Amino acid sequence: MSDHSAARGLRDRYWERIPLTEMTSHEWEALCDGCGKCCLNKLEDEETGKVDLTRIACRLFDDRTCRCKHYATRKQYVPECIQLTAATISDHLYWLPQTCAYRLIHEGRDLYDWHPLLSGAPETVHRAGVSIQGRTVSEEAVPEDLWDDYLIEEPL
Repeated sequence: MSDHSAARGLRDRYWERIPLTEMTSHEWEALCDGCGKCCLNKLEDEETGKVDLTRIACRLFDDRTCRCKHYATRKQYVPECIQLTAATISDHLYWLPQTCAYRLIHEGRDLYDWHPLLSGAPETVHRAGVSIQGRTVSEEAVPEDLWDDYLIEEPL
C-alpha cells in the first residue's frame, strides 16, 4: 500500500461506511493487515471443533515479508488455499485470527490502531507484535505427523 492510499484510507475510513459485500477488490485487499496468521497451518479437533494454530506456514509464505510469494496465482500452487470473500467469510470465522480486519468488520468492531489503514505504515503490525514475522517454519520442513509439536498461541 502506498503512503497516498494509506492517507486516503485514513481520511475516508471506507471500511466504516461500505459493507464488505460492496467493497472494490482494492478496498477488500487493503483490509489485510499483513500479519500472516491466515497462512499458518491449523489443527482442528474433530470432536470439539477447536482450532489450534501452529507456527508452520504454507510453503508459499515469505517469513520475512509476511506475504505470499505467489499471491495472485497461489491457487495454482496450493489448490486448497482459501480465498476469503465477503460471501464466504461466515464459513471461515472459526479459524480467522482474532485480530483479522475482515473478522472485526464482519462482527461490527473497530480496527486496531496498529492496522496499516489507521497507522499509515505497513510495518506497524510487526512492531505491535501481532504478526508472525520471523516466527514460522515452512510446512515443507516438518512432517504433518509432527505438527502437534509446533502449536502456538495467536500473537495478539
